[in-house]
Amino acid sequence: VPLGVFWSILLGLVWLHLLEVPDPSVVPHYQAGVVAFGLSAIIELLGEPFWVLAQAHLFVRLKVIAESLSVVSKCILTVILVVLYPQWGLYIFSLSQLLYVSVLVMSYVIYFMMFLGSPEATKKSFPVARMKALLPSLVEDETFVNWKEARLTWSFFKQSFLKQILTEGERYVMTFLNVLNFGDQGVYDIVNNLGSLVARFIFLPIEESFYVFFAKVLERGKNVKDQKQDDIAVAANVLELLLKLVLLIGLTITVFGYAYSQLALDIYGGSMLSSGTGPDLLRCYSLYVLFLAINGVTECFTFALMCKEEVDRYNFVMLALSFTFLCISYFLTHWYGSVGFILANCFNMGIRIAHSIHYIYDFFKDSAYRPLTGLFPSPFLVLVYIISGVITGFSEVFFCCDKGWMARLAHISVGALCFAATIVTMFCTETKLIHFVRSQ
Repeated sequence: VPLGVFWSILLGLVWLHLLEVPDPSVVPHYQAGVVAFGLSAIIELLGEPFWVLAQAHLFVRLKVIAESLSVVSKCILTVILVVLYPQWGLYIFSLSQLLYVSVLVMSYVIYFMMFLGSPEATKKSFPVARMKALLPSLVEDETFVNWKEARLTWSFFKQSFLKQILTEGERYVMTFLNVLNFGDQGVYDIVNNLGSLVARFIFLPIEESFYVFFAKVLERGKNVKDQKQDDIAVAANVLELLLKLVLLIGLTITVFGYAYSQLALDIYGGSMLSSGTGPDLLRCYSLYVLFLAINGVTECFTFALMCKEEVDRYNFVMLALSFTFLCISYFLTHWYGSVGFILANCFNMGIRIAHSIHYIYDFFKDSAYRPLTGLFPSPFLVLVYIISGVITGFSEVFFCCDKGWMARLAHISVGALCFAATIVTMFCTETKLIHFVRSQ
């Protein structure tokens, strides 16, 4: 929290005094927005110990309820204020963000206030008995700093910092180098938010939940021969089916996203979004979702097993990758506009996937298990994907999007038929995966 306060103040000053500030007549209350978002980051840090405790003990329902309540509260407040007081500008989004983090933190605090010391906690032998134990404190007969844990924490901090550059690097390039004007940044943000809905609501929960699963089942830093073989069998089977699941979700979005990006943007934002670079951006983002899907699962397995030395080595790889990614983002944006950012992200994700696949292959090569086969769907299903992509592509040319609503409905109907054929083929060819999804 002290570090969070320091960085919020420092970066707030940077955003207010060193970077370009929008015209107040176009974007009112910018300064208040910067302060509010810095404050919301500090409030969210206050809830971090509760979030970590819930993650470590697999309190999945708590996480779902807390995040659902906070997101719904934020959305309701945003809609009400936008409708009633549109002139408030950034005040609306600032207040909504503060409500979001307040509801999130209070949900965790209230839950643990009720849970700690309860008969259920005693029955589970929960390691924390009182709320006071979650506050910073000096413990007798222990050094002020556990250096082994401090070094591991430092390694993960460096890794998180580099992952932030790799995940949000294009925003820093946009902000600091002014490669796009505010209008183009707005269109990019809309497409990015729409495209990342699947990543946030499907891939991120899978990644977070199964990171905890793999970390619990397997022992960090040990090779495959030193692990319990029953655990290796379970982990390999789950990893294979998870890879197959996210691959098929990603392929479905890529194939159908190409032909329906323009229609989606036209319905969502009208001709302002569907007539410019928006459709090309969303088409590229549909491909990027496939990379995101595979990277999430491969990295969650890799990070669950890496020891400190491996994390440090990977940090050097990520440092070089971060620099390369920022350079590629800058040059591709000059050549292809905002589409260049997504192409740079695809390159970045491709390198990270290659590293994780190499790690997984090395880990399992001395065992009988080959979970990476999950990245190879049935050839017949691949053929159906190709045929669906071709049919929906022609359908877009003939029916979308300036030929009236009947033509649009015809385009949607063609997509629905192709999608239904894809799902039926999936059920017939990927029976092991279907059983996994049903049972888990």
